[in-house]
Amino acid sequence: MQTIRHLGAVLALALALLLGVPGQSVAQPGGAQPNDVLADWYRLTLQLVRHTPTYSPPVASRTLGYIGITAYEVVAGGTGDLQTLAGQLNGLTPVPPRAAGQTYDEAVVLDAALAVAVQGYFANTGPTGKRVIAALERKHAVAASTLPAGVVARSTAHGQAVAAHILAWSQTDGGAVITNMGFPYDYALTEGKAHWIPTSLVRQQQLPLLPGWGNNRTFVLPDGAACPLPPPPVYSEDPASEFYRQALEVVTVTTSLTPEQTTIARFWSDDPMLTTTPPGHWVSIALQILDHEDTALAQRVDVLARLGIALSDAFVGCWNSKFEYDLLRPVSYIRRVIDPKWETLLITPPFPEYPSGHSTQSAAAATVLTDLFGGDFAFVDATLERDGLAARAFPSFWAAAEEAGLSRLYGGIHFRAAIERGLDQGRCIGAYVNALSTRRH
Repeated sequence: MQTIRHLGAVLALALALLLGVPGQSVAQPGGAQPNDVLADWYRLTLQLVRHTPTYSPPVASRTLGYIGITAYEVVAGGTGDLQTLAGQLNGLTPVPPRAAGQTYDEAVVLDAALAVAVQGYFANTGPTGKRVIAALERKHAVAASTLPAGVVARSTAHGQAVAAHILAWSQTDGGAVITNMGFPYDYALTEGKAHWIPTSLVRQQQLPLLPGWGNNRTFVLPDGAACPLPPPPVYSEDPASEFYRQALEVVTVTTSLTPEQTTIARFWSDDPMLTTTPPGHWVSIALQILDHEDTALAQRVDVLARLGIALSDAFVGCWNSKFEYDLLRPVSYIRRVIDPKWETLLITPPFPEYPSGHSTQSAAAATVLTDLFGGDFAFVDATLERDGLAARAFPSFWAAAEEAGLSRLYGGIHFRAAIERGLDQGRCIGAYVNALSTRRH
């Protein structure tokens, strides 16, 4: 009940932030600004990720990918600066074009498209989430009421058509339907001491989360196996082995954490249903930067589309490797071999260990954002201030990605090999995204 009340309070806060003081919503001459519409829908999306039970990190990354592509395509259709991603992304055919010689309002087109997208990808959100979605639609409708009715109707229809096209495409990727919160009803655990075993007493989590996710259609990777990893250290209980050494490192680090290491672990924990999840955290970072830099609409949708694609493909690639190697978690090994009373700082997620999802997706994000903003782009991440965690400053995206990876060692839920190889995998995935052509030359 406490979690439910917390989530309701989170969405109530989101509603207040998006709509302002009740009764004060007034139509602005000329309608809303596209940048504001984009920001409104993204902020709401991140809150819905926290509120919707099926939104584990892989599911969140998928939705953020499709929403970024939707925003990008509707903006690309109205500007000469951007070229479509159709033909560049796996299976995406050309979206419906705008009528030649007709006037469109960019904010209305964007609003209509994102409304359809958010409603589609969060169709299973709760009543509070649905009310907030409807309230945001009403807010933007008030602003649009100052525009010519024909322009509004034409813009709305076009935005809805583009979003419907992308939504239909998304239904064929293998990740559209999430049953039982993503946990299979039937799944054979791999035999042998090296392999994953449940780390939770929760009945639903006796089988691993989304074991088939690594087979989903990707956006830019040829498939989920396109950025393969070498095997993890060979399983051994010999104190002289590399595997034992890495497990002992986890014990040593977690039993002598400094206050800074504890802060880092909690800052990047990004637990489902309590935060925006790891991919949402990186999207939040991007939104903060885009606002701080006061970037133009075309650059905003370019950044958000590339980042969403990278995060989504990172989770497909990571999950492909996780279930290829099916390695047990540190808590399982350490309690069996080293210390039966050892405790982790963070709760161990219910799926195999190698590689680290935080590392893979953070490295993919850092690779893309570095390509867009530069290798020495410093920023402040205030994502968790409203949750009571102070903002953290980083000299570069890679500094943030490496810290996010190490946070899982401090939390006691990953061996070092999973962190380092995950960063390698993320670099590989990000390079595919950076090869996209978005700007017209």
